[in-house]
Amino acid sequence: MPEPLSLHAPPGPASAEHRTEAALERITRENGRTRIVTAVDAHGALAAARAADGRAARGTPLGPLDGRLVAVKDNLAVRGLPWTAGVGAYRDRIADRDAAVVAALRRAGAVLLGTLNMHEGALGATSDNPHFGRCQNPLREGFTPGGSSGGSGAAAAAGLVDVALGTDTMGSVRIPAAYCGTYGLKPTDGSLDRAGLAFLCPTLDTIGPVADDPALLLAAHEAMAGVSHPTVVAEPAALRFAVPRQIAEVDSEPCVRAALEIAVEWLRRRGAVVETVDLDGWEPSRARRGGLLLIEAEAAAILPDLLDASVAGVSADFRDCLAYGAGLSAARLVDALDRIKRAGDACRRALAAYDGLLLPTAPQRAFSFDVAPPPNQADFTSLANFGGCPAIAMPVAGPPGQLPASVQIIGTPYSESLLCALARMWEADTKAAGGS
Repeated sequence: MPEPLSLHAPPGPASAEHRTEAALERITRENGRTRIVTAVDAHGALAAARAADGRAARGTPLGPLDGRLVAVKDNLAVRGLPWTAGVGAYRDRIADRDAAVVAALRRAGAVLLGTLNMHEGALGATSDNPHFGRCQNPLREGFTPGGSSGGSGAAAAAGLVDVALGTDTMGSVRIPAAYCGTYGLKPTDGSLDRAGLAFLCPTLDTIGPVADDPALLLAAHEAMAGVSHPTVVAEPAALRFAVPRQIAEVDSEPCVRAALEIAVEWLRRRGAVVETVDLDGWEPSRARRGGLLLIEAEAAAILPDLLDASVAGVSADFRDCLAYGAGLSAARLVDALDRIKRAGDACRRALAAYDGLLLPTAPQRAFSFDVAPPPNQADFTSLANFGGCPAIAMPVAGPPGQLPASVQIIGTPYSESLLCALARMWEADTKAAGGS
């Protein structure tokens, strides 16, 4: 039997240097099996940790991220490390500078450990990568951590880092957060500089953080966005939420539907108004399929070199998706864009009347690598991408021995501080009630 995955960093001194050393040791000991990490910068991380400890000793920390351990999805550039986007053909591509968000986190004092595994090219939702290994879910070995930011969800849930960065095109930050039982934030479109991101679909790609502590989600977002929001005290009694009727159209596990009811009742106990509404124009599966067509078409335009069958380090599945996108007719793309626009318009219309939309994050929990991925994984998450709105995924503990489910709240543009405040309240109330 394989050694169980460690879910938390080993006990020891709380200094950033010791925590960094412990994380590096865990990577050396476990990563051959877990395949969460793709590259590390041990020297740079230890130097940054020592600098953070020095600031702490002088009483001059740079903020809430100073000395915090961070790692990023392998489609975000980290200077001096391979920048592969999960594609074997790019194994030897070395970033000569940091992505804008990585540079911002460094300025905030974060300790950059390295890069994290992901689904090949960010086009998929299992992170079963044919070039860099099958990324394991820390909650259950042999199960997917989700994708495409599977390594990000796994690293945060395993306690390997305090914050992990992923990218979210139709849910690729929130689905790993859901499958790994942690928190994930998809920010408002345009709120973060995407320089240094290896794009999959520029129309929809968004960068976002994953963390076990929702307070760190906001700290990371503010550091990356270069803004500081006033402290928000979530008062659900003053808020109104809508639950889309279309949720019932999506084949979801019973525990996912139960998790949604738990969240509805939580908001109502807190005094919020929660109503079921019809998001006229949103057809979850049709919209998600339209989004996939757009992704494949834009990816083919961005990565024409990978269409060449003589290029090594590209799986047949990924190349087939690119070839399919390259061959799409103008009529099909126009139809796909119409589906996306209708869904986005429906989302924004509802948010003109409500403070947030409450939905499941994914229709299912994490599943075994031995079964075919369900096609509807992004039916719920893609709505926020189509609307350009922020959204936060929050874990819902299952019965003992069962994997968690997850719910998400989609907010109005630039309401990240409110979403994170609600997540902090959810976390506190869940722990007080004895949940995990």
